Amino acid sequence: MHITHYGHACVLVDIPGPGKSARVLIDPGTYSRDFEDLRDLDLVLITHAHPDHLDADRLRALLGANPDAQVVHGPGAASALTDHAGRTHLAHPGESRNLAGVEIAVTGGQHAHVHPDLPGSDNNGYLLAGSLFHPGDAFDPPPAPVDTLLVPVGGPWMKIGEGIDYLRSVAPRVAIPIHQAGLAPAHQGMHHHLLGSLAPAGTDVVVLEHAVPHAL
Repeated sequence: MHITHYGHACVLVDIPGPGKSARVLIDPGTYSRDFEDLRDLDLVLITHAHPDHLDADRLRALLGANPDAQVVHGPGAASALTDHAGRTHLAHPGESRNLAGVEIAVTGGQHAHVHPDLPGSDNNGYLLAGSLFHPGDAFDPPPAPVDTLLVPVGGPWMKIGEGIDYLRSVAPRVAIPIHQAGLAPAHQGMHHHLLGSLAPAGTDVVVLEHAVPHAL
């Protein structure tokens, strides 16, 4: 399995299969970049409809260039995907899907609380091939032990201490920091260092270079 980080919450996961690898893109949002020219995508997963996770304009162009790609999403993203009827799959927490040869377990339910005066949002977490977990904007536990956790490190709904506690509770073999675009570079480095120094025994925190594939 290979993973490529395109900034913030957007990652490409290449999952080996008996024939060819499945190419899965997660959360192509407004804070992410350089995913626009990806081709041969099989799946696009959307955790929720906030713009930093779903850039509707760039997604429209991306799906036009990847006619075989299917989209998995929660209820809140449905209105942004009406142009792609026949290619979308509404998924709820607790469900499992097998699409493009990839087992997808859906978890989560609600976006992490920001403030009571702000509207809430649904949020899906996705466990891919029983191995890699993307929680979206929440610290919900994965539905099973995971090898690789994509761990958020910054956002108005969290503080880094919560990210550290989440990492310790999941205790994956590999943790990859995501959801960092709202942090100044100095704070990104600080949060990455804190995750690495306070990670549980046996967990390797790996900060990915932008748009560079990494073997898991």
